[in-house]
Amino acid sequence: MLSPDSLFQAANLLAMLGWALLVLAPRWRGTRAVVLRGALPLLLAAVYTVLIGYQMLAHPAPGAGFGSLAQVAALFREPWALLAGWVHYLCFDMWVGAWETRDAQLRGVPHWALVPCLLATFMLGPLGFGLYCGVRRLFLPNVARPAPVAAQEQANR
Repeated sequence: MLSPDSLFQAANLLAMLGWALLVLAPRWRGTRAVVLRGALPLLLAAVYTVLIGYQMLAHPAPGAGFGSLAQVAALFREPWALLAGWVHYLCFDMWVGAWETRDAQLRGVPHWALVPCLLATFMLGPLGFGLYCGVRRLFLPNVARPAPVAAQEQANR
């Protein structure tokens, strides 16, 4: 049987592969198939679903739940739940990194400007997302914006 430690290592390796693809080969066909189209984040989501289900059904922790900080602390004292929580982070951070990459490519954000955002998203999640939101504003002029409604109506006359 697999242990939480061995699954932790496997999940980390999968995530590292995804992040390496985003940073080193963002336009490669394999990156598009594995990360940008969501295959790797979906795989992590499936692993999370199995882990949290296993924890809740097979190993319910006394006093565990999501209704208070004390209940969450009781939940995360269990290795399987802690692993599920870690995979949760890996999944959502990877999804955000894939979105940042797709969005940057659409907006013409240079990859050199995206890489620090990806690294921050990988290591610090929301901080990297916030950084990318700031960086993408620097490149707004590169995005074709729809004309205001009044201008569209006048052009249609």
